[in-house]
Amino acid sequence: MIQYLLLGLAALVGLLLVAAAYKPPSFRVQRSIRISTAATRIFPHLADFRHWRAWSPWEELDPALERAYGGAESGKSATYAWDGNKKAGAGSMEIIEALDPRRITIDLRFTRPFPAHNTTEFTLNEDGDATEVTWAMHGPQPYLMRLMTFFYGMDKLIGPDFEKGLAKLKTEAERGEQGAAR
Repeated sequence: MIQYLLLGLAALVGLLLVAAAYKPPSFRVQRSIRISTAATRIFPHLADFRHWRAWSPWEELDPALERAYGGAESGKSATYAWDGNKKAGAGSMEIIEALDPRRITIDLRFTRPFPAHNTTEFTLNEDGDATEVTWAMHGPQPYLMRLMTFFYGMDKLIGPDFEKGLAKLKTEAERGEQGAAR
């Protein structure tokens, strides 16, 4: 009986290993939110990494997070590096495209807890008196990550953080809009 259970378990593991090889070699996670202000009021919150402390969902993971800013102050060539506890990890970002006030593309590199190289994009589309902000991240999905997606995919891992960050960005941008209206 135990022999059949072990054979069944080995067959299941083998099936998972083969199925993972056929999963897409890349991933994309995306979330959007409608913010009641113009894209020109939102764009500075995204284009200047110093503003990210107010809305990024990862800034609060480590109160002692070490930050380093470089390159341009904001927009294309602005850089940001961080080094934190095991929750925050370590890595760097560089804005490689900044089309004010419509789009920002960021080269994102993680060094800890595991190495990764992804692209992050913010797209701002005005619609009347509001702006739809879309936050997306995409990149390669190595075999081990494809295997892990059977249990916990990138969308479930990152998606809730994007939602939290976008909600905080909305609060920050709309707060600025109320101050501007006074």
